[in-house]
Amino acid sequence: MSTYRVAQVTTAGGPFELAERQVPEPGRGQVRIAVEACGICHSDALFVNAELPGVALPVVPGHEIAGRIEELGEGTQDRGWQVGDRVAVGWFGGSCGHCGPCRQGDFIVCRNLQVPGWAYDGGFGEKVIAPVDALARIPEALAASDAGPMACAGVTVFNGLRRSSAKAGDRVAVLGLGGLGHLAVQYAAALGFETVGIARGAEKADFAKRLGAHHYVDSTSGTPVAEALQSLGGVNVVLATAGNSEAIAATVDGLAPRGELVVIGADSEPMGIVPAQLLMTGRIVRGHPSGTSQDVEDTMAFSALHGIRPMTETVPLDGAAEAYQKMLSGKARFRMVLTNG
Repeated sequence: MSTYRVAQVTTAGGPFELAERQVPEPGRGQVRIAVEACGICHSDALFVNAELPGVALPVVPGHEIAGRIEELGEGTQDRGWQVGDRVAVGWFGGSCGHCGPCRQGDFIVCRNLQVPGWAYDGGFGEKVIAPVDALARIPEALAASDAGPMACAGVTVFNGLRRSSAKAGDRVAVLGLGGLGHLAVQYAAALGFETVGIARGAEKADFAKRLGAHHYVDSTSGTPVAEALQSLGGVNVVLATAGNSEAIAATVDGLAPRGELVVIGADSEPMGIVPAQLLMTGRIVRGHPSGTSQDVEDTMAFSALHGIRPMTETVPLDGAAEAYQKMLSGKARFRMVLTNG
């Protein structure tokens, strides 16, 4: 039987090592994908470090997968997919279809959500088996190394913006200009929002403007972020992509009345927000998950239409260990992507 390679971790928090696996057959409702590219997301650390319940070692992470269908499993032939189709699989790696949220059509908050690298081997390898409902069709205009990151980072910020309360012409701020934020600014501008970029350092102003921001706020300037936002008239939405609770909380008083803070960046520390900041002005704070396979398709189609691409560094699968460490160090600009072939 033929084999393929994966980059796996055999102990919680341990080093990556290359391993050979026998090529599996897809089961009912599944397909086998020849992986061409897989982005490295900071959330992969949750699986590598076995911080979530049910993580089974060895772990093959990776939930920003792009490739081609190599084989169709039983029961998938009538679902509109063919061998050779270009597909992406993201954080949404399949749903159960029978829990309460699924029965209400809210599949991304499925109580039994399948995430690649957690529920099954992820994309840090040459092949992956995935449920057919996790597949998103990649437009021809997108390279695999661009499509992969859009299946998690891209869809998360795109959905966060389009499902927010903001309307075209509203003022929207994006906190953070990293792997999520640099895409969010591009999407916000393309969606017709008056876009404000918020980051650390005056030197990032030109970068924010190149991404499409109309204004830039330097959070280290000495002027409180909320005050800077109010000087612009307040913002209708803050999309918080930075994983820093203190920085997120500092934006709340910059919201206009009935403004909305949409939290995407993850931090284990509590946010310092008090009820009085929300009550009199009717402000809203909410979390936002990723998006379904249909949302991933929408994200990629919108990106192709508007020329939006992630900024990536590509590395062959052999370099998974080094690429993962570069992501953890914060030195990646802005998405590390593993490639095959």
